[in-house]
Amino acid sequence: MITNRAKDILDRYSKLKVMRGTWESHWQEIGDYCLPRRADITKKQSRGSKRTELIYDSTAIHAAELLASSLHGMLTNAASPWFSLQFKDPSLNNDDAVNEWLEECTNQMYMSFARSNFQQEIHELYLDLITFGTGCMFIERSDEDALRFSTRHISEIYIQENEKGIVDTVFRKFKMSARAAFNMFGAATQEIEKLQKDNPYEELDFLHVVMPRENRDPNKIDDVNKPFTSIYLTIDGKMLGEGGFNEFPYVVPRFTKSSVEIFGRSPAFTCLSDIKMLNKMSETMIRAAQKTIDPPLLVPDDGFIMPIKTIPGGLNFYRSGSRDRIEPLQIGANIPFGLEYENQRREAIRQAFFVDQLLMAQNVTMTATEVLQRNEEKMRLLAPVLGRLQSEMLQPLIDRTFSILLRDGKLPSPPPTLQGMEIDIEYVSPLARAQRQGDVNAMMRALEIIMPMSQMAPMMDYVDTDKLVKHLVEILGVPSKVIRSDGEVEEMRNQRAQQQQAAAQQEEARADAQAAGQAAPMVKAVGGL
Repeated sequence: MITNRAKDILDRYSKLKVMRGTWESHWQEIGDYCLPRRADITKKQSRGSKRTELIYDSTAIHAAELLASSLHGMLTNAASPWFSLQFKDPSLNNDDAVNEWLEECTNQMYMSFARSNFQQEIHELYLDLITFGTGCMFIERSDEDALRFSTRHISEIYIQENEKGIVDTVFRKFKMSARAAFNMFGAATQEIEKLQKDNPYEELDFLHVVMPRENRDPNKIDDVNKPFTSIYLTIDGKMLGEGGFNEFPYVVPRFTKSSVEIFGRSPAFTCLSDIKMLNKMSETMIRAAQKTIDPPLLVPDDGFIMPIKTIPGGLNFYRSGSRDRIEPLQIGANIPFGLEYENQRREAIRQAFFVDQLLMAQNVTMTATEVLQRNEEKMRLLAPVLGRLQSEMLQPLIDRTFSILLRDGKLPSPPPTLQGMEIDIEYVSPLARAQRQGDVNAMMRALEIIMPMSQMAPMMDYVDTDKLVKHLVEILGVPSKVIRSDGEVEEMRNQRAQQQQAAAQQEEARADAQAAGQAAPMVKAVGGL
């Protein structure tokens, strides 16, 4: 019997299905031409089946993979830092003990990312983001690696936003084998229990719902009173279990989004017409090339003994004395004109996926400065994407990871003075640093102008060199372990001042002794008089 709670959830699920219906045909076309291995939205294909029957030109596939790989390398590269932690209160960031605690927490988070499946799953998320415009990744704790990440297929998820435009509700319809369902839910239903014994590999449909909990007691910390409810049920409405999350466990970024839409749009949406046209043109050009290379033949209606053999070394017999010959049919195909049109469409697709900006020009000689400027311009073009990804992907990802590790005791205990303080996230990935590179150029240009003029006037008095160095270190992402703390710098300056004072005293004593030595003969001479 279906409970009122299950009926309410199924009603919400039905409404979300209707709202998502118009997107599915778009996703299917984009999947067919840009990401065939994930093209299972409106048409379901068996696992391992061929997925490239519609593909005659793979420009869009390569462009999508290049952009996804570039975002991965510029935002969440495993080989370089891409975020750091700091307190919102600026006065706390000058405390050495606070900085050491934040740095230790950051290092532990990086280690947890490295030990988990984060890198492979985040790449799948970028691919979904670049092609379908919306990605979805589930973050949960794991007994083995502390964290486990799972990128969900776009066909599985149904989402809804809150009043702030933030996704806070995910309905996920998915398949699971009876064996896995039994291990996860036990003998929750007779069907699961029976299939576990008779056919453990048969797959069943399930629904996982995560949404804000409407009625809860904030003074209790058990699963059924956490801010977000988590409900598993069968597709026919049988409840399997209810729990909760302290934070929203899904990360749902959108590449670009209209204010009146929930799902996002991607570069693939922008150039879908070019992609389809290019594939159709390539198919036509292949047929034209076949006819040009192996053209149809004009054969007289008599005088030749059929069949005509067109294989190398083939012999064809004809009546002696006949002037009739076998001739190719000239179709007048203009192959260069067709190739030019194809290249125009390829160029349009590459521009939509930022390929021209992401790849350096081949066989072009550039100075090191020009290379740096090209890299900076390339990353600035992705600034609008960076802003949305920081708010919808990186921030909830880092918040959720930090909270899981802190609750599990994987992070060091914070000093008592930090209780209740809010932690802020600073993004230090190559893409984030490139957005602030203009500040570095402005400062260097200002110093180039001020330094020569300071020889004539004390203009350097206007420059706070300590703040200048700190700002440069922050923008350029210099590792904190190679930068001395404020306390160490102050100690070094005090020692230097003491050494200078001691040297000045020694010099003064030496000068006094020298003056005394010069005055002694004069005193003696005066005494002799």
